[in-house]
Amino acid sequence: MTWTDQLADQLDWHFSNALRPRLEGLTDDEYFWEPVADCWTVHADGAIDFAYPPPQPEPVTTIAWRLAHVIVGVLAMRNHSHFGGPAADYQSWPYATDADTALAQLDDSYARWITGVRGLSDDHLTRPCGPAEGPYAEYALSELILHINREVIHHGAEIACLRDLYAHR
Repeated sequence: MTWTDQLADQLDWHFSNALRPRLEGLTDDEYFWEPVADCWTVHADGAIDFAYPPPQPEPVTTIAWRLAHVIVGVLAMRNHSHFGGPAADYQSWPYATDADTALAQLDDSYARWITGVRGLSDDHLTRPCGPAEGPYAEYALSELILHINREVIHHGAEIACLRDLYAHR
């Protein structure tokens, strides 16, 4: 077992056994459901609510918004920077206006990420992330991979919680 395998297996087990199965049957109503007033979401025209820095307190977000964040900010932008994926950024991304499209985007972004990680050697894990990671450019690529693992697990749990709240509303 290599370090690369361990890093990839941690995320892949969670994605394949916990997160992705919890997204089966996601409806458009759930995708856009706002559990409180003034949620940030993806809108029917493909626009997304976003501000940096975010207002305080930070808005509650819909499943649509959380999936968009994982798809674009967590996976697709890093796929572009590290694994030759297409350009991706929050301003120009074609945000999914329905649950099925979002899940297809998630599956595509995740597949490229996990394939890229699995293709790394243990030596690659010690190289710096590079300028695409801004102030974290000098951090080891292994640290970025651990961060991505945390992000997917964290936001996946939030999405699962929103699905539970929707089912019991």
